[in-house]
Amino acid sequence: MSSSKSRDEIWDEWRDLVNMAPQELDDWLDTEESRSVGDSDTGESTGHKSGRRIVKIKRTNKDDLADDQWDHMATVVGYIKRHLSQGGPDEGVETSDWRYSLMNWGHDPLKDG
Repeated sequence: MSSSKSRDEIWDEWRDLVNMAPQELDDWLDTEESRSVGDSDTGESTGHKSGRRIVKIKRTNKDDLADDQWDHMATVVGYIKRHLSQGGPDEGVETSDWRYSLMNWGHDPLKDG
C-alpha cells in the first residue's frame, strides 16, 4: 500500500469527501461538462477516468476492495483535499471548471455545508 494512512483513515476520509452517489456520478460522467475539464492525452482526462473507477469502488463492498482500489481511494482523497484547499472561484461556482473537476473525482462542492 502506497499511502501512509491506515485503511480505516482512508475509508473515513473517502466517505466524507466522495459525496456523490454512484448513479449520480455515473450520470455526471456522461455529460459534456464532465468531459470539458482536466488534462487529456488520450481524449479522456485523468479525472474522468478516475470518476469511472470511483463508481466501481463505490459499488464494491468494503471487504471486497482490492489493493489497487485502496490506493486509488487514497489518491482521490488527496486530490479532493488539495483541490478544496485552493478554494473555488468567488462567483459562478456552479458552472466552474473547479467544480466540474471535483465532480469528476466524486465530490460536489455545492453539497458542502
